[in-house]
Amino acid sequence: MNERSLRLLEFDEIRSRVASRALSDEAAQHILSDFPQLNTLEVKTLKGLVVELHDTYSRPVEEPREYLPTIGPVVEKLKVEGTSLDMDEAYALGLFIQRSRHLIQWLKGSKSNRAAQSEMSESPLQSLLTALPDCTPVETEIFSILDRDGNLRDLPELREIRSRLQSLHKELDVITSRYTTNEESRKMLQSEVPSQRDGRIVLAVKANFKGRIKGIVHEVSSTGQTIFIEPEDIIEKNNEIVVQEQRLAAEVARILRELTSRIAVHRESLVAFHTQIIYLETLRARSRYSWESRGTFAIDITGEHQGPLQIIQGRHPLLGSKAVPIDLSMDSETRTVIITGPNTGGKTVTLKTVGLFILMNQFGLAVPAAEGTSLPLVDGVYADIGDEQSISQSLSTFSSHMTNIASIIAAATSHSLVLLDELGSGTDPEEGSAIAMALLDHFIETGARVLVTTHHSILKNYGYTKPNVQNASVDFDSRTLSPTYHIIMGIPGESRALEIASRNGLPQSILDRARSYLDEERTDVSALIIGLKEKHRELDRAVRDKEQEERRLREERRKADLRELRLRQKELELKQQGMGELRTLLLESRKKLENLVREIREGELTREKTLAVKDFISSLESAVKDVGSTLEAEALQIRETGARLASEVESEEYVRDHNKGVLKTRPVKALEFLPGAEVLYGPAKRRGKLVRQAKKGYWIVELGAIKMTLPETELQLLSSQKKTEPQVFTQVDLAQTAAPALALNVRGYRLEDALEALRKQIDGAALSGLYEFSVIHGKGDGILQRGVHEYLKQHPLVADYYFARPEEGGFGKTLVFLKRS
Repeated sequence: MNERSLRLLEFDEIRSRVASRALSDEAAQHILSDFPQLNTLEVKTLKGLVVELHDTYSRPVEEPREYLPTIGPVVEKLKVEGTSLDMDEAYALGLFIQRSRHLIQWLKGSKSNRAAQSEMSESPLQSLLTALPDCTPVETEIFSILDRDGNLRDLPELREIRSRLQSLHKELDVITSRYTTNEESRKMLQSEVPSQRDGRIVLAVKANFKGRIKGIVHEVSSTGQTIFIEPEDIIEKNNEIVVQEQRLAAEVARILRELTSRIAVHRESLVAFHTQIIYLETLRARSRYSWESRGTFAIDITGEHQGPLQIIQGRHPLLGSKAVPIDLSMDSETRTVIITGPNTGGKTVTLKTVGLFILMNQFGLAVPAAEGTSLPLVDGVYADIGDEQSISQSLSTFSSHMTNIASIIAAATSHSLVLLDELGSGTDPEEGSAIAMALLDHFIETGARVLVTTHHSILKNYGYTKPNVQNASVDFDSRTLSPTYHIIMGIPGESRALEIASRNGLPQSILDRARSYLDEERTDVSALIIGLKEKHRELDRAVRDKEQEERRLREERRKADLRELRLRQKELELKQQGMGELRTLLLESRKKLENLVREIREGELTREKTLAVKDFISSLESAVKDVGSTLEAEALQIRETGARLASEVESEEYVRDHNKGVLKTRPVKALEFLPGAEVLYGPAKRRGKLVRQAKKGYWIVELGAIKMTLPETELQLLSSQKKTEPQVFTQVDLAQTAAPALALNVRGYRLEDALEALRKQIDGAALSGLYEFSVIHGKGDGILQRGVHEYLKQHPLVADYYFARPEEGGFGKTLVFLKRS
């Protein structure tokens, strides 16, 4: 790719945004140094992997977002014979393998929709994961020596040395405490806290007492008032500590050398594993960017003539919400499009959008456009955009353009995309137009695909007279004298220089004289163009009116369905209430009949009486069961109708947002009972989460701190997607209520954060039936303790609170008792 063209099209900014999504500095550097692919097979392979990764974000399983440490230098170091890794290097290697394993497990646990359609062959991503070498033995070796925080474990070979060091430090503390606790020696000390010099314990002695404490002088303060002395009775202990610490360091070095030698056996596997994981992370960064930007993966067009170039509702990715969507269509026969129209109308932005879309597509990214966008695969994008005149190189605007275009002519092929802004400008209009037409002739003969912007009228005629060339224009509202930024294919545009000059304050007399210089032929052409544009506007208005009428009818039909659904739901609730009463009646009837049977047995018992009782019970149970089955069927039908209406609402939102230019590419899915799904239960609509299916028609549901087995018919699924309507069921929003703990630990919190955590704890406890819990706030300065007690004192749900027993935490822990309803 041409570096200058990449800079003009601002591809570096897109590349930086993709790199920022990587969870590895090494992967980010790879992305920043990478370029769009030029080979068709490489582009398709790259996009296939990114698209498959992109599909995994629609799964409910949370993606592991763990930072991958840099281990490139560590892997290189292992190639040196006899080398030894330090603890930080070994820890980084272990973390890299561990976190990569989490990523691999997440990816292996899913198959994209595309891959699931073919059971006969693995998807490209699954094949890539299968080919990864197993580095679990290296991870096991490292974490057998180090703990999960990167510290040395309590190994047997280190235990004796550490124990001896601990004893020596205690003995040293006893000796130093004699100086700090003794009244006579304490007067000699400048500070009662021992200091360290060169790793040895010393005392800060006042200068006038330096002869009273015998020992080695290590240092004198800058004022000369303090002398740091190592007393004679401390010297021996310090010496022993130094010896033991050297023993410990030597033993640690030996352990790390042996660990390195065991790891080095897997060096080749580590090199391959590291390379593949970094490549996988670059793919994940691309898919993450595509997902967050809500883009669409363009249809790739290949072939001798590259096929059509079609952009639907395309937005420049760097303009954000300011971007105005454009539609541009070039069929396979059209090789050149000449875009004309007023300044500030969006001609240059159109060129940059097309060029940047091509680069993003061949970099494996989704583009901010609607479904159906198709882009050709090119072997180069070459752009001449903007004014780059150079005083230092004595280049005028025209010279700068010609220099750049000359380099494009030398590089462009029949499979290239060429973008030329303001072609022929910067010199005499006639000569500039002649050069522009000659250049277009050359690119047409070459077969390159070309997009050109210009103000030269002669090029509009060129677009009508040459085969495979098409005119286009940026629309201009003559009533408001402002551009609409819409591209109209097939019609040339007017520069509108006089209108724009008038709006910007040019005197009317000058404008009238300018109009007098315009010949009659120019006026006729202008009138023709205005007429064609007006026809296009009328057609667009008719299409929009039809779409609005269709949306209105769909909305009315959906509202009618929604009203019917609400009525049926109310009817079902009333029936369920009656069903509950019927069950109660059945239970009471069973008890009465059992008492009746017992009385009959005590009196005169006949077979006919017994059979009559059994028949009565059986018929009553059968009736209740039939009613329950009918209610279950109605509830299922209502859920299906609600899901259909929700799907129609989201589809309607898509149409509405699509017309506004907002891209929504995430698929609409019907709600399903799956582990992890959120549900509402009971008349209070308590929020819960499905744990697993207990048996057919029944689920284990987590409601706060308790788990219950509940029938599926009494549960209402909650959608994870945000919807504005229809809101069929009344909901109690418990999203702000945290799951309560038996012991709430707020040590280290700021008072404001601690009280917020306590508020959520009380709310969650009250909802889940937890009436007793404790708050661990510590002693410290007493700020948390007083704040917690003041809050508990005023809370309406708190019945009582007091400090824990001394053996259970004393003044650092408060027991809380809530009021029982």
